[in-house]
Amino acid sequence: MLEEEMIDLLTFCLQNDPEGKQYPEKKQRVNEIGKELFADGGIDAMENMYFSIEQRITEEIKKDPKTYRAWWNNITSAWQY
Repeated sequence: MLEEEMIDLLTFCLQNDPEGKQYPEKKQRVNEIGKELFADGGIDAMENMYFSIEQRITEEIKKDPKTYRAWWNNITSAWQY
């Protein structure tokens, strides 16, 4: 369920203006999901989730969500992008 939500959030961010009204709200939720993942499964859970999300988004909309990995940088020092 979190994976589908992340796909929706990152797709929105990739397809909309970063200055848009909903953008900060979407960014905050992405960060919350990262914290939930880390609490439940550590860095491995974060890596696994993001890898599958990257693959799917890149395939579906032909845009690369790698730059959004940095939104999880403050969750753990082991995650630095």
